[in-house]
Amino acid sequence: MSIPGSDEQEMRVPTGDEQAISLDEASRQLELAVHDAQVAFDCIALGNLDRAHTNVVTARIAADAAEMLLRAVLGRTAEPHEGPVAEPPD
Repeated sequence: MSIPGSDEQEMRVPTGDEQAISLDEASRQLELAVHDAQVAFDCIALGNLDRAHTNVVTARIAADAAEMLLRAVLGRTAEPHEGPVAEPPD
């Protein structure tokens, strides 16, 4: 599968050990996202909005990277933002 705007023409679904590595990396990226979000929170409390903004952006990038890795493991093509999560039924 190809990713629009990417230099790579083909993306293959990882198998076996590659899936474990992808899941480890996804976990690491989520940990980075949590850290950057916490730093942004602290920066807002301290009134340093420029640094807060920088950390919010890096948190979002790390979360997006984790999502991309999980999609690769699940064999789904990464779509642009898929919209909000549907509300659970009552």
